[in-house]
Amino acid sequence: MARKITYQQAINEALSQEMARDENVIVMGEDNAGGAGSSGEQDAWGGVLGVTKGLFHRYPGRVLDTPLSEGGFIGAAVGAAACGMRPVVELMFIDFMGVCFDQIFNQAAKFRYMFGGKALTPVVIRTMQGAGLRAAAQHSQMLTSLFTHVPGLKVVCPSTPYDAKGLLIQSIRDDDPVIFCEHKLLYSQEGDVPEESYAIPFGEANVVRDGDDATIITYGRMVHQSVEAASTLARQGIDVEVIDLRTTSPLDEETILESASRTGRVVVVDEANPRCSVATDIAALIAQRAFKSLKAQIELVTAPHTPTPFAGVLEDMYIPSPEKIAAAVTKVRS
Repeated sequence: MARKITYQQAINEALSQEMARDENVIVMGEDNAGGAGSSGEQDAWGGVLGVTKGLFHRYPGRVLDTPLSEGGFIGAAVGAAACGMRPVVELMFIDFMGVCFDQIFNQAAKFRYMFGGKALTPVVIRTMQGAGLRAAAQHSQMLTSLFTHVPGLKVVCPSTPYDAKGLLIQSIRDDDPVIFCEHKLLYSQEGDVPEESYAIPFGEANVVRDGDDATIITYGRMVHQSVEAASTLARQGIDVEVIDLRTTSPLDEETILESASRTGRVVVVDEANPRCSVATDIAALIAQRAFKSLKAQIELVTAPHTPTPFAGVLEDMYIPSPEKIAAAVTKVRS
């Protein structure tokens, strides 16, 4: 049975259902228990934005506060996963990856390969990303492409509450390390989500809008910006297909290439900086394998190659907007 809940609630529900199903699932992170182990009140904050609130009292001993040391607690989660646990660990902001990147890309991502498939590392690293909250350059980045580049990692970027729940359940059940990227501006978004448990397979993009005149390929919050642009264009008689990647690794190349070959006009939208990004990777894929079907050059709509500005008016200009996306589609149509 489906009912409307928020993106934030969908993540919380997925965690709760998987913790109830499997006692090896634990939650770790800063302020997840909100004072556990101290002399003060154990108020169970549920992380910096309250996503895990309520789990601490429901699953005693399995929601763990960690010190302010990403290298330490991400490493501990990777070790716990290698020893049979299924930790879901919160890296508060994706911007903090530099503190613990060795534990992720040089350890967790390589264990299965280095040990001939005998070592599993079923760890999920939940992290917030994206601009729009006036959090400035150190708390607003879209670093999806850095993790997508690393063999051995799976990278998930849900755009809706439905996908957030189903993809997180799949992430927890997966035997490989998963980077689960949550856009901060999506937490309050509501959508239909079934009460029962369900998993969405990795590597299966979602065509959120059908169209024959052009294709927009994107992920995360940019799905909503792209759908808004497509709705505007539809009133002008331009029928645009919008593809939500859902996961950037594995990548659903088949859906991308089928749509690009059919419409012949492609716009790739990515909130990340443009150099060596998911957008450029997809553009290269299409240019290499669907070039003969293209009727216009591939257009990219991305953030500029600068840090995220703090000033509100500049940050709004920095983020790809529906207007910029619509203009790019109009360009490939001209």
